[in-house]
Amino acid sequence: MGSRVRVWLNRTYAENVFFMDQLRNNPQHRAVEIHATHGDADSPVLAAADTAETEPEGLSPRAYVEYALDMCARRRVDVFVPVLHQDAIVAQRAEFAALGTALLAPRAEAVAVFHDKAVAYQAVEAVGIPVPPWYRVRTVEELIAAVEELEGAGQRACFKPAAGAGGVGFRVITRTPFSLMHLNGFPSAYVPLDLVVEALRTAAEPVDWLVMPHLGQPEVSVDCLTGPDGRVRMAIGRTKNGRRRGFTLDDAWIEPARLLAEAFGLHYLSNVQFRMYGDEPVLMDVNTRPAGGLHQIAQCGVNAPWAAVQLALGEETGELVPPFLGPDYTVVAGPRPVRPVPLPAQRTDPGVPTLSAMPAQATEPGAAQPAPVVTTAPAVPARADASATAAIAPA
Repeated sequence: MGSRVRVWLNRTYAENVFFMDQLRNNPQHRAVEIHATHGDADSPVLAAADTAETEPEGLSPRAYVEYALDMCARRRVDVFVPVLHQDAIVAQRAEFAALGTALLAPRAEAVAVFHDKAVAYQAVEAVGIPVPPWYRVRTVEELIAAVEELEGAGQRACFKPAAGAGGVGFRVITRTPFSLMHLNGFPSAYVPLDLVVEALRTAAEPVDWLVMPHLGQPEVSVDCLTGPDGRVRMAIGRTKNGRRRGFTLDDAWIEPARLLAEAFGLHYLSNVQFRMYGDEPVLMDVNTRPAGGLHQIAQCGVNAPWAAVQLALGEETGELVPPFLGPDYTVVAGPRPVRPVPLPAQRTDPGVPTLSAMPAQATEPGAAQPAPVVTTAPAVPARADASATAAIAPA
């Protein structure tokens, strides 16, 4: 059965409770001990771990590396899956290796390339991967020029930070004047151009945005597993079109993702996202970490997190070819345990109404949404000391 494997996940997405489930439910029935740290004491990943701690706040990247090295030494970590400060951590891979800790993360050069989306687009174009038209914007004048050029070509412009993860900071630009229409219903990703211009003119510091066309569906996220030898062991596409989700092995998505993983050394788990620009699939983003929705490919009979840990430990997995593709599905939020905390004193004044629960936040159709939770994913049973639950959402 093999010796116990100790795995540490630092500050990460709440959906990675499913990543932890898959490590425990590995096909080799290997014992796995999971340590988790997070800045949010109520993150579900802390409750799902075997041991957990809250992370210190305000550390510089180098100070965080020192904290991580100490953690790996104290916890005798075999495999560390870094998300927060991934770039600073992988730059010190040799220091972690000296402690006997393998980093489940790409090499430093790959992380650096894909940290900046403008640098990434230039790099992938050089190896023949199509990207959408894009403009790097830091000033009002550059923003207006980029928007007018896209609109002149019949495109709707959108922008997002040049560095960032997920849909944080993504907005779609409209010419519709601000009105009560924008105050009815739920918040939207659509924002009038004049408000963006005014915000830029009054900003205390410059922005660093990419402006590009609003790309069409489907969106396809290809999860890749690549060994430290640079050879891809797995590439499976997850499709998204409105509420519908599915899976694909179509070469139109898979081959560009495999090329990127091998050309740039995206070792272990990475995620390559595509959308449509007209009739052509183009690159949207590259994540040098396990995707929040990685657990969804368990519906194809593949345990990617465990295979990645095997590779990090120097164990060969061979090619991971899904024995089948799961059916199309949709997603809803679901509860997960959180660690118990003392509740503050409750008001007992007569006649003062209290709320029994906080209503779930709804999202307007078309707005940027948090990463979904698959309803068919296995649930973690509540621990004996867990007295509350929380719906999963990205951290």
